[in-house]
Amino acid sequence: MSKICCLIIDDEPLALNILEGYISRIPYLRLTGRCYSAFEALEMMNNYKIDLLFLDIQMPELTGIELSRIIGDDVKIVFTTAYSSFAVDGFKVNALDYLLKPFDFEAFQRAARKAKEWFDIRNAGFTGESNQGGNIIFIKSGYKQIKINLENVYCFEGLKDYVKIWISGKEEPIMTLMSLKGLEETLPASRFMRIHRSFIISLDKIKLVERNKVQLTNDIYVTISDPYREQFNHFLTGISIS
Repeated sequence: MSKICCLIIDDEPLALNILEGYISRIPYLRLTGRCYSAFEALEMMNNYKIDLLFLDIQMPELTGIELSRIIGDDVKIVFTTAYSSFAVDGFKVNALDYLLKPFDFEAFQRAARKAKEWFDIRNAGFTGESNQGGNIIFIKSGYKQIKINLENVYCFEGLKDYVKIWISGKEEPIMTLMSLKGLEETLPASRFMRIHRSFIISLDKIKLVERNKVQLTNDIYVTISDPYREQFNHFLTGISIS
């Protein structure tokens, strides 16, 4: 299996050294970097693929809780802190686990195993495309593997750890445990585009574009958010009739 890329963030050098040593003992974890502040971590996350943070809560300037509210849902978090009173706040932001300092290797290993189980489940959500011209994917929903014909998909909606798949002919979306970012990397870019942090749409299903919204059906409207507007405008320019 591919390793989980980790970032450790703490303003205490000793805490970073302990975490680095623990990570080196777990074969499915890979340490990508160590940071002394949340701002340093943000910069590193912009430049490297990061799956998992081991994140101290009490830090100057920007706390671990505040950082967790800034980053996207694709990066998971295990909080590390000397203050048990922060546990409730930690789980309010959907942390995978909470380690109370000083913690031993056994406690760290339990948290790492919980992270591995989450990533294993998420990665099992998408099992790959068929050889039918890239029109078919299989996704895991509950205990079932469901065949999805991409020609019938209106859009994919990210919701925390899940993705909703809106399909023609179905009143309710199909839900699967996976990341929208991981799905985006597998879909054919010529047919699907991310136009919002939480939405990937089928370009073939666009009925109407009005100001900052795309209409896919009578009931499905998706807002074009600023980070994706330029790319979407390039697409519109390419299909416009002069």
